Amino acid sequence: MGEKGFVEQEEIYSQVLRAGRRTYFFDVRETKAGDYYLTITESKKFTHEDGSFHYKKHKIYLYKEDFSEFSEILNKATDFIVSEKGQEVISERHQKDYHKQSEDENVVNDSEEESSNNSFTDISFEDI
Repeated sequence: MGEKGFVEQEEIYSQVLRAGRRTYFFDVRETKAGDYYLTITESKKFTHEDGSFHYKKHKIYLYKEDFSEFSEILNKATDFIVSEKGQEVISERHQKDYHKQSEDENVVNDSEEESSNNSFTDISFEDI
């Protein structure tokens, strides 16, 4: 028996997508009535300070009657994200100091820029 008393059925078809610390499993399984359904599992690896690790898993069960609407909404949502934010990935892992700046913060007028250049102090590494 699996978690929470569910009997895990053997996969009939399976695909794996590895994505950094996350792995996605797409498994086709069979109901007791002999029909197929899809399970999508996200497995994420967490490492403890002592070097040991554990996985957290989240699972979605998707049945044939929901495929069309699920696929349509998933496509709309992913298209929206790409059209709004583009293909570039902004990742905390790659840019730990990343903070979105407002447009006002990005605009520096000439007088502010000149005054900041005039207030520069030369520091020697020996002073630090």
